[in-house]
Formats: sequence, C-alpha cells, structure tokens
Amino acid sequence: MVKILVVDDDKNIRKLMTVVLESEGFTVISASDGEKALDIMDKETIDMVIVDIMMPNIDGYEFTKSVRETNAKLPIIMVSAKQLAEDRKKGFVAGIDDFMVKPIDTEELVLHVRALLRRAKINSEGKIVIGEVTVDSESMTVSRAGETQILPQKEFQLLYKLLSYPDKIFTRIQLMDEIWGMDSDTGWETVTVHIARLRKRFEYYPEFEIRSVRGLGYKAVKK
Repeated sequence: MVKILVVDDDKNIRKLMTVVLESEGFTVISASDGEKALDIMDKETIDMVIVDIMMPNIDGYEFTKSVRETNAKLPIIMVSAKQLAEDRKKGFVAGIDDFMVKPIDTEELVLHVRALLRRAKINSEGKIVIGEVTVDSESMTVSRAGETQILPQKEFQLLYKLLSYPDKIFTRIQLMDEIWGMDSDTGWETVTVHIARLRKRFEYYPEFEIRSVRGLGYKAVKK
C-alpha cells in the first residue's frame, strides 16, 4: 500500500488531507514541520510527500533540499498559499515535482497524487510502452515494429516528458525550464523547433501524436 507523508504546521489541513487520502486507499503519516518529517523518514519507507512551505524549524524548501540529497526520485508535491511564480520556481529548484495552491480542491489533490505516482512508476521502470512503441530512457531510443530510433538528448527528454503525462498541456516556458533549465540562455523558440523535429520523426506512428494547443502550448495524445 502506498504510504504518503503529509507535512504541514496546520493541524486542520493535516487532518483533512489524511481523511481524503485514506478514503482513497492510501496510508497517511503526518508531521507538523520539516524536522519531524525528516525524523519520520529515517524510520519509515515513504512513497510520496505532500509538503507546505511556511513551517517552523525546517520549511518546505529546506526539507525538499534535504530529501533530494539522499533520494532523487521520491515524488514531492508542494502545497502553499503562496501564489507568486518566484515561489513555484524556488520550489522546483529545491527539487519538488508538483506545486498546488491553497485552498486545495480535494478532488484535484487526489488527481495530482495519482498522476505523480504513475510518473514515479514510469521513472522507476525507465520505459513507456504505448501499443507497439517502447520509449526507453536508458538508451534514449524509441522502438516500433523492429525499428529503433536513437534520439538526441533534448528531443528524447521532450518526448519522454510529454508522453509521461498524456493529455496534459505544457507551456513552452514550462518545457524550457524543465528540460533546458531555468538558467539557460536558449530562447523558448527552441522548444518549437524540437517539437517540429519530433513530429517529423513520428508523423506515421499511429500510437500517439504531439498536438499544439492554441495560446497555451503542447500535449501528447495517445490514439
């Protein structure tokens, strides 16, 4: 059974998340700050963390950095009343996988949790299989019907990201930040160029396609 650690100094939020997540079949452990959460993680095997930012002793940013020093793959969702882009960026730089703004819609929370757990499973296996297509992160290849294509690193990372979250829309800026890095001097136009290359490579694949969403960005769609 999946074990989720909820870290928040508001006991009512901890209680609400515990009730919601346990009703979905998850096991929930809670902590009131990052220091207590790290102590719990020394004793328990945790499958996911949901963490607030503003907490006493060790805040959400420092907690995330500490976790990432020893565990690069543990799914972490940061939940906060902070809504500025700078706060989200600071969270992603620290090592979170997802960010949600309070007050939390509980149904949306469950959807984020399940999506991130699916992503973690894909990460652990290192492969995405769609029909006859296998996307292998270890070799950066895409195979189908006995034919294998070896992709350049950025093209592969872009395709893998989109296929890991089918139907999820990513903006060009999001893709730039996650694949090229927030400090990259490369313009967002390079995302458009790489998308065009991927479309050309896989235009005859019946299993999936990469669609433009007008005014928003791109998404991968399984057929």
